[in-house]
Amino acid sequence: MTSIPKIAFQGAPGANSHEACRDYFPGYEAAPYLTFEEAFEAVKGGECALGMIPVENSIAGRVGDVHHLLPSSGLRIVGEKFKPIRFQLMANSGVKLEDITVVSSMPIALHQCRRSLKKLGVATEAAGDTAGAARTLAQYPDPTRGAIAPALAAEIYGLDILLRDIEDERHNTTRFLVMTADPSPPPPAFTERCITSFCFRVKNIPAALYKAMGGFATNSVNMTKLESYMEGGAFTATFFYAEVDGRPEDRGLALALEELAFFSEEIQILGVFPADPFRDRV
Repeated sequence: MTSIPKIAFQGAPGANSHEACRDYFPGYEAAPYLTFEEAFEAVKGGECALGMIPVENSIAGRVGDVHHLLPSSGLRIVGEKFKPIRFQLMANSGVKLEDITVVSSMPIALHQCRRSLKKLGVATEAAGDTAGAARTLAQYPDPTRGAIAPALAAEIYGLDILLRDIEDERHNTTRFLVMTADPSPPPPAFTERCITSFCFRVKNIPAALYKAMGGFATNSVNMTKLESYMEGGAFTATFFYAEVDGRPEDRGLALALEELAFFSEEIQILGVFPADPFRDRV
């Protein structure tokens, strides 16, 4: 009998990452891991065929530590998925909305639902993650408490959804990267719009970053992301993560990367993958 391939995510069952795995890779078994490092190792070690890793949110910004882990993970990026985030207020079976006095969830979820919670007049309590708050409520029933989590968490832990989609902003969206341990994954079809992701460290010379970026401008390469990071505790931003439109073999991007290499000590291509059509939404 053929075993079902697994896709790793960070968090408790019922988390947004779990929903993303189920939505975009229904033929895979979603496997939860406590930390991003453990999720990466599961893919690298062959326990999971793929990883679904959140990297940024339209409201909260980038997900801490993930970009630091990418260069040393040994994994390749083979896709991206944008997931609209919807939060549900849930409680133990039979509890009514007017009974709720305290709502728990991870701080970022509470913040993204703050106006809705203010209208309800409830107190809030921070939890480690959204699905974890739902799981705790299921384990320790309390008619005065509710939790904010994805709908999948209510399904898994047997909770009732009292209010749906209580997030304050409808544009709340998280971007996920799909990772593989295959060092040479099949390239995207040439008919697809592509993103190239890479990291680099500039040389320690004046205006190195300015000069390194010049090739992208002169060769009309659209850079959609550029972020700097400290390495090894040093208070110098010499390490950069970037994403650009196109493939490394495209003439413009090839020339830009060649110029980047002249002013950099190190360049590492992390992945070439199809752009999610969500990018083109207005």
